[in-house]
Amino acid sequence: MSAAQPGPIRIFFRTLWNAVNFTNHLVFNLIMLFILLSIIAVISAGMSAKSFTPLQDKTALVLDLEGMLVEQRSIDTISSALAEAQGDGEREIRLRDVLRVIEAAKTDPKITHLLLKTDGFSVQGMASAREIASALQDFKTSKKPVYAFAENYEQKQYLLASQADKVFLDPDGSFFLEGLGRYRLFYREALQDKLDLDVYLFRVGEFKSAAEPYILDAASEESKEADLFWMNDIWQRYLRQIGKARDMTPDAITRSINELPARLAAVKGDLAQLALNEKWVDGLKTSYEMEEYLVEQGVAFDEDNNTFRQIDMVDYLGHANNARMAKPQQDSTIAVVVAQGDISDGEQPQGSVGGVTTSALIRAAREDEAVKALVLRVDSPGGAVFASEQIRREVALTKAAGKPVVVSMANVAASGGYWISMNADRIYADESTITGSIGIFGLMVRAPRTLEKLGIRSDGVTTTPWAGAFDISRPMEEPVKQVIQSIIERGYAQFIGKVAKARDLSTEQVDGNARGRVWSGAQAKQKGLVDAFGGLNAAIDDAASRAKLGKDGFNVEYIETPLSPFEQFIANLAGNSETQGLVRWASPALAMLQQTGLGKQVHADLRWLDRNNSKPVNALAHCFCTF
Repeated sequence: MSAAQPGPIRIFFRTLWNAVNFTNHLVFNLIMLFILLSIIAVISAGMSAKSFTPLQDKTALVLDLEGMLVEQRSIDTISSALAEAQGDGEREIRLRDVLRVIEAAKTDPKITHLLLKTDGFSVQGMASAREIASALQDFKTSKKPVYAFAENYEQKQYLLASQADKVFLDPDGSFFLEGLGRYRLFYREALQDKLDLDVYLFRVGEFKSAAEPYILDAASEESKEADLFWMNDIWQRYLRQIGKARDMTPDAITRSINELPARLAAVKGDLAQLALNEKWVDGLKTSYEMEEYLVEQGVAFDEDNNTFRQIDMVDYLGHANNARMAKPQQDSTIAVVVAQGDISDGEQPQGSVGGVTTSALIRAAREDEAVKALVLRVDSPGGAVFASEQIRREVALTKAAGKPVVVSMANVAASGGYWISMNADRIYADESTITGSIGIFGLMVRAPRTLEKLGIRSDGVTTTPWAGAFDISRPMEEPVKQVIQSIIERGYAQFIGKVAKARDLSTEQVDGNARGRVWSGAQAKQKGLVDAFGGLNAAIDDAASRAKLGKDGFNVEYIETPLSPFEQFIANLAGNSETQGLVRWASPALAMLQQTGLGKQVHADLRWLDRNNSKPVNALAHCFCTF
């Protein structure tokens, strides 16, 4: 029987309602579009006018580093743009932009002073912060003063601030050096005793501790021994670096930290006064007093804004980029491909490493006739073995095609991060880079006891012993464990074998330095895993030398997944100071409740455990070794 057809009256009213509804939506959307276009037009006009406004004499560059320092933005373009405009905690600052701004300001006669603001600055590791510190030292050779100001100094922030000629702190601010530490949450009791889950770890190497939190209640002695070894190396280097900048010995700094309770009591709990007494800072000033001080030091007074004449990092980057684009472009290019974040199979968004996507970027560089050499910038703790191998193959193919490949290790290039690096013609690392962790593991979860506790059981039939053997609802039999362990052992043998061949070492030498053990960059160089110390610029210069391009006979181009025209427009729009002011004005309506740090950690750990149980056997080359 066919459905009854609506009558003509019903059809009429339905059509009328649809027409009215369509009109309402159309009018609303047209109004919203008109408003949006009006706002864009006004802001774009401001952008256009501003972009052609020349810098004035005696201007201070304000290098405000609030945000997370990254190699490549890891959140989507719209979110990143809004975060930058809002100036909230999600803002990501690219290292390349900071270095470019400092380099350009060094020789810009209009820029006479640099004010460094470090409140809210964060970075995963020390290596990238040390690159900025080196850039600041290079800037100071221009004899232009560098001042640092903050309301609070934490130790990574202070690494940068200590490079300034003068360091200032708010009178009600704080200063705190705590040393390096790494604590992780351990889930064995919760997973196995409380939830009745069975967790199996398969690994080679007593130091491969990435998955220990899922099978232990506390860190193993091997893990503690290895972590303390590389942490002490990085910490002592930190003490020497800030000590040299502030004319203090590492021993004196250590005493100051160890005697904090007594010294703080002597100034009645005033952290700012303690910082001044201990000569961590040169003076205590409010932000208003800091503005007056800059004018006293020779920065011009901006009568329109009633403060010192200044340009922020975002706006000055536009000037630096325009000046760079105005220079004659060379025929030869050094391509830079960034591998930042966990390494995963398949296609992954920008700001992470995908076996398919990152391989495609390297391949694009290889197939571009203008590209004469490749620099792979690695900031990754590793991840999926297969994806790591895909990327390594592309590096090897690029070398085979006659194009030099140089790796520049950033904060961390460990486990899978080392896997993708090992075949380069030369590997650069900072002395405080975290690397090594050569090893793999597999982690499997089974839930038959959990299901039985709920009155649920799994049963059925199979045609072979292996059908259903990897089902999470089934107990893991001993033959299955043997198969997985064999796969992991073969993977480890492949890893150290490839390292031995790439680094011209014996497998015995590699195994002695591997077994999952983490090293600092300085320690890794002693082990033959790294060739030289230096940052990104050193790697680029090396690549150019290998390609016989001369000092200035090349362009540097980042090979990245291109933004759509709309994404690029939004990114440019959000970088404009007028847009930032508008969004900050409206930011209360955009505010969202943030998770606590502890909640984020639990969520990330359990999500990682779930994600890496998606295959019957998922071999991983991953290192939880940041701080």
